[in-house]
Amino acid sequence: MSDNQSSGGEFEREPVPEARLLGPGKFWGMYAGEHCAGTEFMIGPLFLGAGASLQDLIVGLLLGNLLAVLTWRYLVVPIAIAKRLTLYYQLERIAGGQLVKLYNVVNGVLFCFLAGAMVTVSASAIGVPFGVLYKAPPEIFGLGETSFTVLVLVVGAVMSLIAAAGYDTVARVANLAAPWMIVVFGAAGIVSLGQMEVDTWSKLSDGAFWSEGIDFVRQEFTEEREALISEGQALVTAATGTDGDPAQLARGNELIASGEAIRPPVFTFWQIVVFAWLCNGAMHFGMADLSIFRFARHASSGWAPAIGMLLGHYMAWIAAGLMLAAQIKLGAGSDPNPGLLAYNALGWAGILCVVIAGWTTANPTIYRAGLAFQGVFPRSSRVAMTLLAGGVATLAGIFPNLSAQLLGFVGAYGTVLGPMGAVIFVDYYLMRRFGLTEEYAAQQGLAANVAVLVAWLLPVAVGLYLIFWQGLFAAYAVVPCWLACGALYLLMSGALQRREQSVSA
Repeated sequence: MSDNQSSGGEFEREPVPEARLLGPGKFWGMYAGEHCAGTEFMIGPLFLGAGASLQDLIVGLLLGNLLAVLTWRYLVVPIAIAKRLTLYYQLERIAGGQLVKLYNVVNGVLFCFLAGAMVTVSASAIGVPFGVLYKAPPEIFGLGETSFTVLVLVVGAVMSLIAAAGYDTVARVANLAAPWMIVVFGAAGIVSLGQMEVDTWSKLSDGAFWSEGIDFVRQEFTEEREALISEGQALVTAATGTDGDPAQLARGNELIASGEAIRPPVFTFWQIVVFAWLCNGAMHFGMADLSIFRFARHASSGWAPAIGMLLGHYMAWIAAGLMLAAQIKLGAGSDPNPGLLAYNALGWAGILCVVIAGWTTANPTIYRAGLAFQGVFPRSSRVAMTLLAGGVATLAGIFPNLSAQLLGFVGAYGTVLGPMGAVIFVDYYLMRRFGLTEEYAAQQGLAANVAVLVAWLLPVAVGLYLIFWQGLFAAYAVVPCWLACGALYLLMSGALQRREQSVSA
C-alpha cells in the first residue's frame, strides 16, 4: 500500500496527479470563505481600537490587499503547479527530514493558535442567545467562564471533524457558506451606518462617527492611565511616612510607571498597508499555500485570493469596524465581542454568520496544521493528525484573550514561518543558476541541511528580538527576515556544497 493510499488520498508525499486537479471554482470559493470569515469580526474592530483613521483604513487596506494578491499569484502559484507537492514535503527534500520536523512542529502549533482564535469567535456567537458571553480576561492564558469553555470544546470538536474529512470537504463547506456570508458582512456595515444615523454622503465622507469612536477608546486609555497614576501616588504618599512600608512604596512606583507607559493608540497608514499585505505572510511568503494550489489545474486559479482580500480583508474589516463604532455610538461600550457585535447589528443572521465564518477560517487552517504534524509523524494518517491539530486548536480557543491579540500575532507568526518560503524560492529559481544542487537533502540523504537551519533561525531570532524586546510592529519584520533568509541560504549552500565537493574529490 502506497503512502498516498494509506493517508486517505491527499497525496502528502507525491505530486498530485492530473486526474485530481481542480478548476478555479474550488479555489475562489475556498478563499472567499476562509478570508471573509471569523477573523474579520475580530480584526475590523481592532483597527478602530488601535486608533486607525477611516481614510487611512480605506486607502491602506486597498493597497495592502492588492500586494497580497500579487504575492500569492506570482510567488506561490508558479512553484505550486510546477512541483505539485505540499510545503512540508518540499521542505523535507530541501532541508532534511529531521530539520523539517522542527519546522513542522512550530508551523502546526502556530496554525493551531490561529484556528483556536476562530473557535473562540464562533463560540462567542453561539453563546449570545444563551447568555454565555465571550469576555477576555486580562491574562493571555486566562480562562473565561466555565460555560464558555464547554461551548468552545463543542465547537472545536465539530470544526476538527470537518477538517479531517479532507480538502474536498473543506472547499465544499467554504463554497456553500461564502456567498451569503459576504452579503451578511455588507449588510452589517450598512445597518451600523443606519444605527449611527449616517444617512447622507456628507456624513459618510466626513467620518465623524468613526472619529468619535476613536476618541471614546482614547478616553478609556486616558482614564486608565490617570487611575493607575493616582493609585500609585496615593501608595507612595502613604509609604513616605516614618512608618512607611518599602513594599508599598515599590508597588506605588510600579503603578505610576505602568500608568505613564500607557499611550493613546495610533495605527498609521503604513502599518495598515503592511498588515493587510503580510497578515497572511505565512501563507504566501511562507509558501504554506503550496499545499492548497498544488491541486490547481491552471495558474489562473492563483487570482482566487483576490475575492478573499477585497471582500474579506477590505469590505468585511471595514464593516466589522463600523459595528464597533455603532456600538460605541449607542452607548454600549467598546468591548469587541464578535458575537455580540454581530447580534446588535443583524440579530440571528449576524450570529449565524459569525459561527459559519469562524468555521470557514478554522477548517483550512486545521487542515494545514494536520499536514504539518503529519510531516513530523510521516507514518501516521492525515485524519489522525488533523484531529490532533483540531484538539490543539480547541485547547487554544479556551483562552479568550488570545483572539484579542491578532494584530500582533499574525505578524509574529509570519516572521517565524515566512522565511522558509525564501528557502523554497531560492532552491527552485536560483540554485541551478549558481551551479548548485537543488533539493540537496534528498540528493545527499541528509537528515538536516545546516544551510537551511542557520538561514532560517538567525533572521527569525533577530526579528523576534526586535518585535518583543524593541517594540517593532510585528508585520514590519516579515519581508526583511524573508530576504535575509534567502540570501543566507544561497551563500551558505554555495560554501557548504563546494566544500563537500572538494573533500569528496
